[in-house]
Amino acid sequence: MLKKYIPILFGLLMATIDVGMLGVIKSVSTGWLKSITWMVIPTIVYAIQPWIFLQSLSFSSMISMNLMWDIFSDILVTATGLFYFKEKVSNKKLLGILFAFVAIYLMTSDEE
Repeated sequence: MLKKYIPILFGLLMATIDVGMLGVIKSVSTGWLKSITWMVIPTIVYAIQPWIFLQSLSFSSMISMNLMWDIFSDILVTATGLFYFKEKVSNKKLLGILFAFVAIYLMTSDEE
């Protein structure tokens, strides 16, 4: 029973890395972080992602894991953009974000 949640946790882990590293990149882009040398951090951390993904494949298929990672990343990065960086999203794009939650539900259902 709990084994079905392990892919979700891997997806959330990889998405959380995306949130942090894309946040650093955005901060460099806006000038909040003044030095381009901050880009070393995302470069090194993103080099670890394939190893995490490899471990996740012990619990789910490549298709499911990639979609889980992408969808969670899209949701969490969007939330960071909206609430932390105060970016704007149109109603149409907001509807797309809501469909991402539907996709996660469908991806984690018991049927194969």
